[in-house]
Amino acid sequence: MKNIVTIILAAGKGTRMKSSIPKVLHQVCDRPIIDYVLEIAKQVGSLKKIVVLGFKAPEVKKQLTADCITVKQRKLLGTADAVKCALSKLKSYNGDVLVLSGDTPLLNKTVVKNLIKRHKRTKASISFLTSVVHNPQGYGRIIRDDKGNAVAIREEKDASAFEKNIAEINVGVYCFDCKQLKLGLKEIKLNAKKKEFYLTDLIDLSLQKGLKIQTVETQKYYEGLGVNTREDLAQAEKHLRRGILREFMEQGVTIIDPETTHIDNNVTIGKDTVIRPFSYIENNVKIGSNCIIGPYARLRPGTKIKNNVEIGNFTEVSRSKIGKKTLMKHFSFLGDAIVGSNVNIGAGTITANFDGQNKNVTRIENNAFIGSDTILIAPVKVGRKAITGAGSVVTKGTSVPDNKIALGVPARIISRR
Repeated sequence: MKNIVTIILAAGKGTRMKSSIPKVLHQVCDRPIIDYVLEIAKQVGSLKKIVVLGFKAPEVKKQLTADCITVKQRKLLGTADAVKCALSKLKSYNGDVLVLSGDTPLLNKTVVKNLIKRHKRTKASISFLTSVVHNPQGYGRIIRDDKGNAVAIREEKDASAFEKNIAEINVGVYCFDCKQLKLGLKEIKLNAKKKEFYLTDLIDLSLQKGLKIQTVETQKYYEGLGVNTREDLAQAEKHLRRGILREFMEQGVTIIDPETTHIDNNVTIGKDTVIRPFSYIENNVKIGSNCIIGPYARLRPGTKIKNNVEIGNFTEVSRSKIGKKTLMKHFSFLGDAIVGSNVNIGAGTITANFDGQNKNVTRIENNAFIGSDTILIAPVKVGRKAITGAGSVVTKGTSVPDNKIALGVPARIISRR
């Protein structure tokens, strides 16, 4: 993959999203769409990553990795004009150029690598990615001759009724010989209907010169789909999340109902853990082995759970650490808590961690027993083998000593365990 530069087109407004947020910054699986495209560029080993910005450029730029070079498309005059802007950073470069759309979070790195390999092996002028989809509306159609060779990409606004029935679409991923790309861009004329310069016009121009064109089809139809509407966003989320769940199941995690289970990126789950239906596990959560999570459990970022823990129904854990063999079975909330091993968290237990200004920590030591409906107003410490009685309110700054019992509202220390 050496000697290739990647251009990422991220200038568009995303009008159909009906949003003040740049399209490439909308999130899928808790990550901006453009993150997935940047990852592809990294995985194929790009010498440089040039990102073309336009609509709300400063906001998009903040999301880019430090190794990205940015260029602004002053007027949104189409994909060919955007690529021309990027080439201003490649005046002395004559290798291959990979062009990616910034709104394609489902791209498969293996398919993109295959495209680059075929491009280099065949010494093509242009190679591009196609996909056969159920609903091609909104995408450019691939026009082929009677020998099956791609001879044009017809944008939908310019397509005939017959061409609109073609199911093979242009994904918007291209590999170019940079020298031929620079020459071809000079010949592209403004599209009369859309008032833009189409990058896809290079296909016809290249064939007229007798240059070689290659195509590669995606492995799965949805890999080439871009995000242009809120419905597209939901579909991308669905496909990516299904892949996340599949990977966990292949690693030995039981997910009883994938349709109702939500797991973000950057989550670690040990083998033989069972995730019950309607559980929501957010990013930066670590779960050990042989745990039971849910149903209807929510684990928020920063949560770390050791082995053999049970987090049951209608529970929420946020920024907390839970030791091995601890039980938290019903209707409870732990926030900013450090919980030891073999602790029982009774039904209805709440850590009141926010005092209106600061998040405060609750510490519960090994083998403690927290009675039902206990409210722990942080900062609070409950010692080893200590007990809180049902319905107790342990007030701010209280420390329940080891082996003692706290009862009442407010809770008082009444005896040894």
